[in-house]
Amino acid sequence: MFSGAFTALITPFRNGEVDVEALEGMVEFQIQGGIHGLVPCGTTGETPAMTEEEDRLVISTVVRVANGRVPVVAGSGSNSTDMAIKYTTMAEEEGADGSLQVAPYYNKPTQEGLFRHFATIAENTDLPIILYNIPGRTAVTVSAETIARLADLPNIVGVKESTLSMNMVSDIKSLCGEEFAILSGDDPMTLPMMALGGQGVISVASNVAPAAVSDMVRALLDDDWERGRELHYELLPLFRALFVETNPIPVKTASSILGLCSDEMRLPMIPLQGENLDTLRRVMEESNHLLPTPEEV
Repeated sequence: MFSGAFTALITPFRNGEVDVEALEGMVEFQIQGGIHGLVPCGTTGETPAMTEEEDRLVISTVVRVANGRVPVVAGSGSNSTDMAIKYTTMAEEEGADGSLQVAPYYNKPTQEGLFRHFATIAENTDLPIILYNIPGRTAVTVSAETIARLADLPNIVGVKESTLSMNMVSDIKSLCGEEFAILSGDDPMTLPMMALGGQGVISVASNVAPAAVSDMVRALLDDDWERGRELHYELLPLFRALFVETNPIPVKTASSILGLCSDEMRLPMIPLQGENLDTLRRVMEESNHLLPTPEEV
């Protein structure tokens, strides 16, 4: 279930509210673009600035429009174990197919604390869980050894790996075996991670280029490394431009340029501007063959 290119969906806003109509269109655009799965309510979706009711609305909308065509893995983590259980229960109620659980941020728990946090969540849901290891945002790294302990639990099935360490990927693969899914959490790292045995990516870039990103991952899964490398290098300038400022600022701006949604964001995030906006526009023009036509949006 959890292999391929999954999109870490942005959340469209209009006049301070979730833009449900735009979200519906984005989900359809993703599926028509060949994406393998959808991940609403992650950091890319600005959930740190959203209410529980808005999270529920986004998850239910994505599940409804996807209608079983691709799996929906809802971001339902928290730095509070009790709140993570509450959000995961809500995601389960709304029909999500899985849960993405970020390592507790700010608290900086020990490895034993991390194990107990994720294990307690797993005990309280029937959803398959993908761990999210991103020390750049959480200030804590879930070690490969802790991930291996968690992989022994029946419904902890994978990890979104964003440490940027190929040693970490190798260790996870060695300790957790073939059945445990390793998904890249950084678009430029997808190719090298899949070379080490990863199964795909939870992508930011696929918000605006679902066909190209899913084609790249599909080629790599099919052992067509020549085609996968070709697409990697074609996409690389776009991957980099979409992180010219903190995610999701550039990708929401790019989505607005394409007409998928407005560039409205929730403070403390603000839309891209100045030289960085010029850079993004230039790269998008140069990468025009990888982006949808107006008719496809």
